[in-house]
Amino acid sequence: MTDTAAESATASFRSDMTVELVKHSAADSDVLWAARVSTAGEQSLDELTKDPERSKGLINYLMRDRHGSPFEHNSMTFFISAPILVFREFMRHRVGWSYNEESGRYRELQPVFYIPNESRKLVQEGRPGKYRFVEGTQAQQELTGKVMEDAYVHAYEAYQEMLSAGVAREVARSVLPVGLYSSMYATCNARSLMHFLGLRTQHEQAAVPSFPQREIEMVGELMEAEWARLMPLTHAAFNANGRVAP
Repeated sequence: MTDTAAESATASFRSDMTVELVKHSAADSDVLWAARVSTAGEQSLDELTKDPERSKGLINYLMRDRHGSPFEHNSMTFFISAPILVFREFMRHRVGWSYNEESGRYRELQPVFYIPNESRKLVQEGRPGKYRFVEGTQAQQELTGKVMEDAYVHAYEAYQEMLSAGVAREVARSVLPVGLYSSMYATCNARSLMHFLGLRTQHEQAAVPSFPQREIEMVGELMEAEWARLMPLTHAAFNANGRVAP
């Protein structure tokens, strides 16, 4: 066994993403409460939800006519584990989001790396604005996995070599690739999450087409599933109105 092969045994390779809802204060009643205070004053939860059809209609009206602020009175915090390349795109979303990511300055980063599985389309055709992705060949799949694994292992060897020589973690981490898995807490409200999903997921009900990178779309799909469970009326209205955030 070569040194590279021996080192690869200590690394792990993943193709999936982790999304966990760690805490929340989010329900459809939050939207109703915020919307109705402007016309009816403070109301109890029983008063807000006693007429399900009226509640559904109000949420749909707010979504359709883009009255957005009632969708901000809630909170969801997710734990996310994904490649660094996902987080670099994620942090383009700034309004209504808070992030705390693990730090390579203060802890030794672990050798967990991303390698796409066979469902990930590998080949880009066309030009920006008109390109599309198609499946790669078996040879391309095998090449991608081998090259990425070898590069990851060599990069992590270099990282470990510098750490062993006493080089600071914040300097040694510079050799690590964006395929390294990181983790973070991300907190948002329903409105900011809808903006994110409108850009970072493809959906048959979307009125505005989007072309997300598959890796961040995988995270978005998992987040959306958690949100849909918490706020089913809001989620349904989002879909019914073209998945355009209010």
